Amino acid sequence: MRTSDSIKELATALSKAQGAMAGAKKESDNPAFGSKYADLASIVDAIKKPLADNGLSYVQAPCTNDKDEVGCETRLMHSSGEWIHAESYFMPVAKANAHGFGSILTYSRRYALAAVCGIAPEDDDANAGVAAKPARQKEVADGPPRTMKSAEFIAHCTAMASATKVEALQQAFTKAILDARAIGDAGAERSFIEKKTMLKEELTRVMQMELGSQP
Repeated sequence: MRTSDSIKELATALSKAQGAMAGAKKESDNPAFGSKYADLASIVDAIKKPLADNGLSYVQAPCTNDKDEVGCETRLMHSSGEWIHAESYFMPVAKANAHGFGSILTYSRRYALAAVCGIAPEDDDANAGVAAKPARQKEVADGPPRTMKSAEFIAHCTAMASATKVEALQQAFTKAILDARAIGDAGAERSFIEKKTMLKEELTRVMQMELGSQP
């Protein structure tokens, strides 16, 4: 994350805006987990008026890398000219087509915007942002679904817990969730989603505290 030379006025305005923000409504259905989540439109609805009322606005720009992974950069701006810029984190695309790229871009925008503004809805739709579940209705060449080895599971949990930035957490989570799905371990997948939700909320709280302590 990068910032303007000073973010004193921005930090004050963001603090006021966050105080006026309601939680993003979970109105979208996630059929894979039988749950609901806050989509991009819900997050925008929750933040747009508090931001505008306090002289704040944002822009998001999509980007890709040489691996055809998708991400977005997010900049939060204040009427004083101060800004906070969140660098892009890239995620793999399940299918290299318009739908695949669009799905990951929406996922990236949603989580980047929520993190920058300090909204932390539960991450109960993570499967949509990473990839569709592999088709395993029938046994395939590598056999039926199996349980992830303990050492591998612990290594993934440690990698997520070691992340000090939201983008680093997302990268570690993406690798963990794809490895779990590759072998059909639904239990490990649920554990990774729950752990990422908890860690992301903690990172968001730390970021809010750092912004609030700016001189």
